[in-house]
Order: sequence, then C-alpha cells, then structure tokens
Amino acid sequence: MGLIVWLVIGGVVGWLASIVMRTDASQGIFLNVIVGIVGAFIASLLFGAGINDGITVTTFLTSLVGAIILLAIVNLVRRGSVR
Repeated sequence: MGLIVWLVIGGVVGWLASIVMRTDASQGIFLNVIVGIVGAFIASLLFGAGINDGITVTTFLTSLVGAIILLAIVNLVRRGSVR
C-alpha cells in the first residue's frame, strides 16, 4: 500500500511542479511521478521533512518545493535559464 501512495502523491507533486515551472506539455505521467518522488527526496535532504514522516500538508509542500527545485535545475542545465 505504501508504494501506491508514493506513486500517487509523487504524481500529483510532479504534476503541480511541472505546471508551476511550465514544463507540463513536455512531460508525461511517468516523468511527473519521477519528478515528484525525486523532488520529495531532495526536499528530505534539504529540509529534513520527507514523505516518510507521513503525508501531511507540510511534507506535501516540502516535496513540491523539492520538485520545483529539481525542475529549475533541469531547466538551467537544458536551456541555460530557469525560466
């Protein structure tokens, strides 16, 4: 059950981050899930609050910030600007 929750929450977080960073058209469901999960990992490294602490508004928002940071880094490397 935990894996399914990770995938669903990761997909939602990745989708919201891609909307914020305006990369939604170039990503599919699979990349949204990957961005959300890696974003949650980045957030847990930076802020100490990750999805392992349970699903709360705080962990959701920190995962979203981590996913936005990930997409900003990818845009910076790929295009030379954060956008």
